[in-house]
Amino acid sequence: MTREGRLGVGIVGAGRVGPIIGAALAGVGHALVGITHGSDDERVETVLPGVPFLDTPAVVRRSELVVLAVPRDELPGLVAGLAETGDWQPGQLALHLDPAYGTDVLAPAVAKGVIPLAIHPAMTFTGTSMDLRLLAQSYAAVTAPAAVLPIAQALAVELGCEPVVVAEASRAAYAEAIATATTFSRSIVAQSAALLADAGVADPGRYLSGLVHTTVDQALTDHTVL
Repeated sequence: MTREGRLGVGIVGAGRVGPIIGAALAGVGHALVGITHGSDDERVETVLPGVPFLDTPAVVRRSELVVLAVPRDELPGLVAGLAETGDWQPGQLALHLDPAYGTDVLAPAVAKGVIPLAIHPAMTFTGTSMDLRLLAQSYAAVTAPAAVLPIAQALAVELGCEPVVVAEASRAAYAEAIATATTFSRSIVAQSAALLADAGVADPGRYLSGLVHTTVDQALTDHTVL
């Protein structure tokens, strides 16, 4: 670790999530050592000015905390591939952000002496700086071995989230809950907007905004009361 417990952080994955997580960690004093290229490097440079672009092995080798922000179907192969090429370093922290996996997916890295962490901020990322404000209003599912669970919880807090511990065995159910909320919300709004457009409403999205937000807020309140 760097002075005062600060970490050298590398980001693997430059989509909507990785750069925002990097910016949040940099905002509390961690040092960003690099990020991999993505489909929109200009956007990444806006969120993380001055952070160098590196290939994945270089990001991993140079980092004390490796943040894996890649699509779900790529994560197992990425972790295993980096183990096969000897890029994982003993004592590193490896953190992934996918809701469906706990830390078992990081087993090839653990076999190389890496400390496994899983944190999923429960929000939809836009990939812009406004996400930093939304992080501060969000919860995060945290999964880690008992001995290092406080580290995962502390990192979630540094992201701005309130950590909620989710057991390894409960990750599948957790992921299903997240998928249900996001998929149905999107499909219902899309269907409603299409019907409003057919009815001649000029701006269906704006028209639905207040209705959807108040309805969801009421549903969440009702569930809390129950």
